[in-house]
Amino acid sequence: MLTALVVDDDSHARRRVVGLLRLGGWQVREAADITTAHRVATTADPDLVVTDVTVAGGNGIAMLRRMRHEGSLARFLVVTAEPTDEDRAGAVTAGAIACLAKPIGARILLDFLRSRTTGPAAQVEEPTELREWAHLHDDDVDAELMDRLHGMYLDALPHRLQAIASGTRAGDAPAVVSAAHTLAGTSGQFGHPDVASVCQAIAADARRGVMAHARVVELQELARV
Repeated sequence: MLTALVVDDDSHARRRVVGLLRLGGWQVREAADITTAHRVATTADPDLVVTDVTVAGGNGIAMLRRMRHEGSLARFLVVTAEPTDEDRAGAVTAGAIACLAKPIGARILLDFLRSRTTGPAAQVEEPTELREWAHLHDDDVDAELMDRLHGMYLDALPHRLQAIASGTRAGDAPAVVSAAHTLAGTSGQFGHPDVASVCQAIAADARRGVMAHARVVELQELARV
């Protein structure tokens, strides 16, 4: 599965792009500031980076230049409100495939990526959900999108919990950190702060080499699985 990194300090705009990409078949990481974005890009080596121009801690276009200088082979896409000629020129010089205005529509984003990429990214079939949303206004799309994503979160929850439990039993700290971090992020995003908090604690323990079996039991009970 291809990996995308979405960088935007506007949580609503970031979640929208993250959700659309996930429905388009991408595995997505996200960052609300330049420092986090650079750290994630270094560890995840994304195939696509989508960023706003103005981001907490710096400039998104400057970040793309740095990534390219450091050897990133990712496709870059700049999505910003009311892009100026300077923004577009800067995006091009940074190696971005385009600088688009936000909020960007579901079909526009995925159609654009299919038309400007090759290989697996270009072969992703348009999800039924996006075809169904073609006639809806942006506010309706946002509501439908969040409902759909919350359903995806609930469907994936047993698998995420199993990954954390299995990694804990096996003493596989990196696997526990990865699984717990992922579940913490999505749980916080979809209104489950208690689950997110326990996952963060499990990840923190695993980074220290501690397998928090009691916390895993607490997490399973909290999630009612």
